[in-house]
Amino acid sequence: MTDKYAVIGNPVSHSKSPLIHSLFAQQTGQDMSYEAIEAPLDGFAATIERLRAEGYKGCNVTVPFKFEAYQLCTRLGDRARDAKAANTLIFRDGEILGANTDGAGLLADIEKNLGFKLMWKDALLLGAGGAAAGVLWPLFNAGVGIVIANRTIEKAQLLADEFKGSGTVYARRYDELAGKQFDLVINATSSGLKDELPPLPDGIFKPGALAYDMMYGRETPFLRYAREQGATAISDGLGMLVEQAAEAFYLWRNVRPDTKPVLEKLRA
Repeated sequence: MTDKYAVIGNPVSHSKSPLIHSLFAQQTGQDMSYEAIEAPLDGFAATIERLRAEGYKGCNVTVPFKFEAYQLCTRLGDRARDAKAANTLIFRDGEILGANTDGAGLLADIEKNLGFKLMWKDALLLGAGGAAAGVLWPLFNAGVGIVIANRTIEKAQLLADEFKGSGTVYARRYDELAGKQFDLVINATSSGLKDELPPLPDGIFKPGALAYDMMYGRETPFLRYAREQGATAISDGLGMLVEQAAEAFYLWRNVRPDTKPVLEKLRA
């Protein structure tokens, strides 16, 4: 019998995850289906219950449900526990197992696909929602110094407080970034969906800097800004999407797909 999986979000019609997982399944000979399901904003938990009742084996979770998914889990992996957000759920033995593959996906894309070494780098992380929370601990563990900037400093401070005393993670308002420079600037906000740019000052990119937008499939205002500001390397989040999907696929199927041909097909 074909094993069923899905990605749940709102909106979710733009998601490339069904195509990615079907390519992974073909490549690895797995008998599985994968679809995109839009849950009502107040109906995430009910959607999960329905999928479990219908025999689904697991799902991915995207905006805006990652924090809610974390709350629903009966057991959590370390990365989900660190992030307090889950983007991958496994339905097994009556339990909901929660994982977070965002950080692993981001690191794999930056270091493996883009060839950008993270150790000792200074990063500016824009946003303090589920996407930012999912990559914070992996970046910290990779030896990156991090400034979290957000419109509401309180949300950024909550994330930074987890690293109190480390001397490497700080929260700042956007207007406090003037005069500061970074090796890596990651846009983890949803500003690109609204065709907006976080209120960033000029001159934040160090020579050799990488500008990375977690959004994919469009030229966002952040990527245009980075190009105008002279960032050396610029990338959207398609590689992260494929790499985190591979991590989720491995958790579900215990088979690790080759991401390179899938990423090349999507880029083409």
